Amino acid sequence: FWFRERCPRVVYVDRVVVAAAARGRGHARRLYEDLFEQARCAGHTMVTCEVNADPPNPASDAFHAALGFAEVGDAVIHGGKKSVRYWAKPIAA
Repeated sequence: FWFRERCPRVVYVDRVVVAAAARGRGHARRLYEDLFEQARCAGHTMVTCEVNADPPNPASDAFHAALGFAEVGDAVIHGGKKSVRYWAKPIAA
């Protein structure tokens, strides 16, 4: 697992999906803000995720960047069927 090799106290978000009709209302942002607080209280130092690079997901890239995530790596996974970028956001413990 890419993040465990690099960060001992990491929280990994596999995916966040918001129904099309509910997008733009801050649901995902509130979910992440709550996660940051819970992770901080549990002693974690970083929240991480992956975002598709191929097929691209520019909305997710922009969303994570706006939350303070930075791109920290990339990989081709699932036998070459999917390309992803890894993102991380340090949080104060």
